[in-house]
Amino acid sequence: MERPPQPYPSREATFVAFAEHVNRGKVATFERYQIDVVMGERGGATFDDAFDGRAFYNCHCNGGVFNLGHRNAAVIAAVQGALGHLDIGNHHLVSGHRARLADRLAATTGDRLTGVVFGVSGGEAADLAIKVARAQSGRQGVISASGGYHGHTGLALAAGDLQYREPFGPNLPAFRQLAFGDLAAMEAAINDQTAAVIVETIPATLGMPLPPPGYLAGIGELCRERGALLILDEVQTGLGRTGAIWGYEHEGVHPDMVVVGKGLSGGIYPITATLMRPELHRFFDEHPFIHISTFGGAEIGCAAATAVLDTIEAPGFLDRVNALGERFEAGLAGAPFELRRRGLFMGLKFPAEGAGMVATRMLFDRGIFALYANNDTSVLQLLPPLTISDDEADAIIEIIRGVFG
Repeated sequence: MERPPQPYPSREATFVAFAEHVNRGKVATFERYQIDVVMGERGGATFDDAFDGRAFYNCHCNGGVFNLGHRNAAVIAAVQGALGHLDIGNHHLVSGHRARLADRLAATTGDRLTGVVFGVSGGEAADLAIKVARAQSGRQGVISASGGYHGHTGLALAAGDLQYREPFGPNLPAFRQLAFGDLAAMEAAINDQTAAVIVETIPATLGMPLPPPGYLAGIGELCRERGALLILDEVQTGLGRTGAIWGYEHEGVHPDMVVVGKGLSGGIYPITATLMRPELHRFFDEHPFIHISTFGGAEIGCAAATAVLDTIEAPGFLDRVNALGERFEAGLAGAPFELRRRGLFMGLKFPAEGAGMVATRMLFDRGIFALYANNDTSVLQLLPPLTISDDEADAIIEIIRGVFG
């Protein structure tokens, strides 16, 4: 593959400029672990290094941004077509493009969550969900899971793990975290001051532990009984990653709101959304301009997201995701780690703390880019594109088996 031109003449010059102007600590971390890649040409399941052409299977996919692979042809065609007529649009005005995408998203929930508010980041979408929960319930309390992650902004940050918010001072009042999977703790905590419980359907940063049977459905029942709302963060598990459109479909639970992002962009144009029950969405009947996102639901982004939905809703697509997941499970059977898996949402759980970090480095040397789970460093996240071929899946499995046995 021909490598694209780079702004700087060498890897060294690129690292120096990035450190000076973007993030010195990130560069220092990459240098310490000798992860020296500068992303160059990319397509499908792979990308190469901009300066020496080393090729990598992308098995992190930026948490699901590249669910459909790099530079997916259908998404690119949709955006190119939109660029002939559209720009981002104006968030003050009525837009058929936003309305049509919202209609499509509502349909994926069986029209249970018919209200849709668009954003540009998962944190913004989670923020909005918490704001609506507080406004509609008249309560302030928010419960989330320890080790979870909902974004780096405002209320989303307050619901996230301690390490992400502690440097910025005390947490906002009325936010509380409980161990993921502990339904008894939820039962004791949800009360008449609880506006919402927000949890990831499967928490990626916590190491992809699958929810215990009945856990999410149990939270939903407790919320209904006590007047609280259940918000499910599907930024990583949504849009086909688990072998269903939504991860919650495996759990027999009906959330009040769902947060979606990352994969909705098709890896081409950032767009996120908060889906909610119609009764909650009516908040905006009286407050139509209370939440503004200048770039949220950009009309070009709507074209990208519509192409994503067209792809994952095509006949056989989800069956293929499930078949690929089973292929990985069979291929990795007997390896010296626990495979945590639902569809192609996978984590390799090693016996020792920090082993996921070591695995990240070892696989990097063999041409697989995958990252450890930050809040459980014994786990390596494994998120290949949903569109990989059998041969690509087998090559990834072979590399992993060659490294770990």
